[in-house]
Amino acid sequence: MFNIKKRIPLINLTSLAARQWVNTCYVADTGIIKQRSCYSVFPSDSFLQSFCKMSAGNQRNASKKARHPKETLRHIRTREQRKNVDQHGPATVYVQVVGAGSRDNGPSLYVFSEFNRYLFNCGEGTQRLMQEHKLKAARLDNIFLTRMSWQNVGGLSGMILTLKDTGVPECVLAGPPQLDEYVNAIRVFSGPLEEIKIAVQPYTEPQYSDNTMTVNQVPIFAQLKPSKRKWSPSPERGSPSNSPRSRSQSRSPQAERWNLEDSEELINDRERGSPDRPGGSTRITIRDPSLVVAFVCKLHPKKGNFLVAKAKDLGLPLGTPAIGPIVAALKDGKTVTFEGKEILPGEVCTPADPGPAFIVVECPSEDFIEPVCNNEHLNRYHTGGAEDPASLVVHMTPESILQTDRYKEWMERFGPTTEHLILNEQAHTIHNIRSHKIQTQLNLIHPEIFPAPRNCETKKQAALHVPSVRGECLLKYQLRPKFEWQRDAVPLCDSREFIKEATELPGFLERVEECKQSLATDPTVLSGKADQYPEVVFLGTGSALPMKIRNVSATLLNISPTQSVLLDCGEGTFGQMCRHYGNNIDEVLSNLSAVFISHMHADHHTGLLNLLLQRERALNSQGRPFTPVLLVAPLQIMTWLNQYHDHCQRILSHINIIPAKFLTEGAEVPKYKTKTFIQSLLKKLDLEKFQTCVVHHCKNAFACSLTHHSGWKIVFSGDTMPCDALVQLGKDATLLIHEATLEDGMEEEATEKKHSTTSQAIGIGMEMNAEFIMLNHFSQRYAKIPLFNADFNEKVGIAFDHMRIRFGDFGAIPKLIPPLKALFAEEIEEMVGRREKRELRQMKEASLEVLDSGRINSTQAQPSVNKTAGTEDPTPGSNKRELEQPHPEGESKKLKAV
Repeated sequence: MFNIKKRIPLINLTSLAARQWVNTCYVADTGIIKQRSCYSVFPSDSFLQSFCKMSAGNQRNASKKARHPKETLRHIRTREQRKNVDQHGPATVYVQVVGAGSRDNGPSLYVFSEFNRYLFNCGEGTQRLMQEHKLKAARLDNIFLTRMSWQNVGGLSGMILTLKDTGVPECVLAGPPQLDEYVNAIRVFSGPLEEIKIAVQPYTEPQYSDNTMTVNQVPIFAQLKPSKRKWSPSPERGSPSNSPRSRSQSRSPQAERWNLEDSEELINDRERGSPDRPGGSTRITIRDPSLVVAFVCKLHPKKGNFLVAKAKDLGLPLGTPAIGPIVAALKDGKTVTFEGKEILPGEVCTPADPGPAFIVVECPSEDFIEPVCNNEHLNRYHTGGAEDPASLVVHMTPESILQTDRYKEWMERFGPTTEHLILNEQAHTIHNIRSHKIQTQLNLIHPEIFPAPRNCETKKQAALHVPSVRGECLLKYQLRPKFEWQRDAVPLCDSREFIKEATELPGFLERVEECKQSLATDPTVLSGKADQYPEVVFLGTGSALPMKIRNVSATLLNISPTQSVLLDCGEGTFGQMCRHYGNNIDEVLSNLSAVFISHMHADHHTGLLNLLLQRERALNSQGRPFTPVLLVAPLQIMTWLNQYHDHCQRILSHINIIPAKFLTEGAEVPKYKTKTFIQSLLKKLDLEKFQTCVVHHCKNAFACSLTHHSGWKIVFSGDTMPCDALVQLGKDATLLIHEATLEDGMEEEATEKKHSTTSQAIGIGMEMNAEFIMLNHFSQRYAKIPLFNADFNEKVGIAFDHMRIRFGDFGAIPKLIPPLKALFAEEIEEMVGRREKRELRQMKEASLEVLDSGRINSTQAQPSVNKTAGTEDPTPGSNKRELEQPHPEGESKKLKAV
């Protein structure tokens, strides 16, 4: 019997079910297909070639089918229907913490009603938290931003892309007027965003109102000192740019602009998003760090509930048409006369709820204390003010501000009935529970390769003399039906429970013990323990968008105790570093001297700005002078950075750009400054070579290779399908880090999306003669672990978030696979089941295509047979050449249906 896998290469028959199906459906040596008692006779070779072609065509056509327009989401249709109906206020409303303001997750707030959903601030990691904790981003009606700072908008680009892909037709942003320019800037890497309408409502527009509440934007302007207004970015939490040391180290605007314009290809004003501006120098909306927007939100009144039991006691005509007008009048607060008896609303209705108010305010630095405390609009909600006291005030305010007497006094003036929610870095909460759980369990397998998760410790909290609560992830404050704090949704992070769960898995402890014994006696493992550097830390190993277990692409290469380079920097990379290094984060950031960005997809670079800003803060805290990062990236990244710098927040002084194309083989570097930057790159990292090559992904996508003076060589693929240039770049590499987005059997999809499968990635490593291969950048469909295949060997490892490896671990990593399989046995079984179903579906679709083709051809051939037998041809004008199918080997073969 012939080898199906070889004869039908486009269908990867890796599953047992698919092989059994093939064996029961085909008798290869006679060319007979048998399925459901239906027989068709085919010459073997002709059938197989047709089968292969149709199978390939089916897969290609399926993957390239035009997407149907997304149906309008149900909640949006319902909202539209409510617009023209007289609605009372919502019955259930609560405010919920998403990000508590800790250093790894900036402050963000989710507001829920049965009619609408809102988000206040959207820093990096917000989308990941919402996905993990099942807060549906697709239901968001508005996103409110308190300040144009990366701390508040770092996750907004990814959120917009997710809303677009979900089918949300419109996203409304409210806050600083620079939001318009921000949206224009993200189009540099997100594309035109034509499928979603992005509406910006700056604070200058009238108040916003919907079915749930009315929102007033309250602009607050600080009187910044001239040096701060001119040079510093928007005030960060403890911004280093506000310190004399940092300001003295900063470069002038001319130096910043020179840094961009001295690049080898000047990015002109049109590319920077400023067409038709005389001289290209006039800016419509410049960055303004002196502006913060507070939000005063007032719920719509809610009518009282009709009490049926009391109405029955009073003899009202329940169950008849007459009751409708009576109920409506009573709920409107009117007295009703029924059968000569006067009925008051309070007799049969609960009291109406006039609608509480809550306030969201950010006071990022001392410059804003007086403007906040003196703001007339906010002070109307103090005790004795023009409005009822606010039910809740949310303070996105650093601890240093909370400790000032002036701010404490302002808080106290709201009175004892107002609750205060504090979101800042002193929050003590773990946000990413699933990631913490997986890392705790992996730590049982190998504590050095999978170090235990860490957190930044909090400092002393200010003593406040008002009812206040510190933010925790998913903490709720209910505004309706009654005022109360609710902690039932706050996730528990119990490491002991995570460990207990792992140890109870069948065979897990046995596989771990076997692994440890094997490592203890393996001479290749023992011999490599001396070398602590280089050290590779995988901070993000997923693709496309941040998910609860795998964050998006980022790999930290620590060359020595004081030298490091980051390979890609997806959203949330800084948060991952905080969770990996804990209180040592500032020291690690201070050692970072270079960043490589492989291409301009959002999951590879949108964590860069936060990293740069936090690095400046780290250098200041360590007492080290500020120096720009050497950024090796496609030059097109400067279009995005320049627009953000011009309109949102100062950033260009943080980088010296080295266009990635000038590090390719044989490239000429025409400018002296770029040559200087390249020399500095090699010197700072103690490298002999830092090379790049263009790979097969999107336009201007690069891989890189780092060759150290001591002789080792590390190659990073970025995103790519199999690429000969990468093989040449990585010849004899010590370590290849290669993307393996999809599993084997999905080659068609991998080709369409220009990614690699597991076997393709391993094949590239073998072809370049790499000593070891680490696979990463997995599709989020493999959240915990990718599928293994026969190509896995002693030279291949799988990357996990927070995994830390050294060259001496190469012998140990393959030995971790048995305990990994035991830990994730259930997930592997599910993935194998999905793969088998997919392969069966592909096989059946292909076979049915062949059967249908055979029936059509035999129907056309039948008249020719009859004509030979002396009967009339029922299809006049038929062409005999159309009845014969040319065989590839030159014979004419006819298809006959039985």
